[in-house]
Amino acid sequence: MFKHYLVPATHLAKSNVQVTAEVVFWNESIWKTNHSVVTEFIFLGLSDSQELQIFLFMFFFVFYVGIVFGNLLIVITVVYDSHLHSPMYFLLANLSLIDLSLSSVTAPNMIIDFFRECKIISFKGCLAQIFLLHFFGGSELVILIAMAFDRYIAICKPLHYTAVMQANVCVGIVLTAWGIGFLHSVSQLAFAVNLPFCGPNEIDSFYCDLPRVVKLACVDTYRLDIMVIANSGVLTVCSFILLIISYTIILMTIQRRPSDKSSKALSTLTAHITVVLLFFGPCIFIYAWPFPIKSLDKFLAVFYSVITPFLNPIIYTLRNKEMKTAMRRLRKWKLNSRVMF
Repeated sequence: MFKHYLVPATHLAKSNVQVTAEVVFWNESIWKTNHSVVTEFIFLGLSDSQELQIFLFMFFFVFYVGIVFGNLLIVITVVYDSHLHSPMYFLLANLSLIDLSLSSVTAPNMIIDFFRECKIISFKGCLAQIFLLHFFGGSELVILIAMAFDRYIAICKPLHYTAVMQANVCVGIVLTAWGIGFLHSVSQLAFAVNLPFCGPNEIDSFYCDLPRVVKLACVDTYRLDIMVIANSGVLTVCSFILLIISYTIILMTIQRRPSDKSSKALSTLTAHITVVLLFFGPCIFIYAWPFPIKSLDKFLAVFYSVITPFLNPIIYTLRNKEMKTAMRRLRKWKLNSRVMF
């Protein structure tokens, strides 16, 4: 009643091999999908609107041109005018050079990305941005502290100023600033280099920074977030508190002096405090604030990388009579040189 169908052994062997091969291939594909390495990141940018992107391109292009010319003008003026060969202006020239470098890490790429449908950066390029941002940012932090120390010695200990703020001391301060910036950037990069990236690669910004990149890793990032806050956040907050205390002491010293002698010092000090607030305000919210808000983070990122480097030269030139006088001398020197040739 029952018919028995005998299947040849060779057919069974072939079918088993085929099934085994398919299972192995499927397992390998799943393994590759779950452990694939991200080779590039995609920026979501500031806006999806084409009309708004054209406006933003013009806006940031003008700002970046202003950053380049404004900061270079301060550096050239300090270098060529012998009246400005003093510790305060030496540090100011280095601050302008750092501002120009810091903005150049992100602004040119952002301006070009306004014309790209897909805003892509390679994994290595992303790591390079993280390194350079923290390198120049850490260096600027030390320079701002050094400028506060310079004003403290000049106003609170004027008799010791020439003995303390010598040329070799100023050079050592600048080298220390670059060295601390390098060590800080290396420590930040160490968090991101060995992170596994196996899926999400969209960054809701216009540049790579450690807090945004860490969130894309295929691991629990809670401890990494704490380490970032402990590294960059605590360093920023402590430096800001130190600067506020220093400038408070300087302001109290100025108040005890006659008004005619304190007006110049107060004008210079106001410029310094304004620049400190512009630099540290966004940094504290980006690296130390535990409750990030996407729209606010984007605004602060723009402010930190574009607006502040643009405003710093304006603040120091408008609030400093010696700088404005030196720029007039530089302009006259250029005009005389053109007439001679």
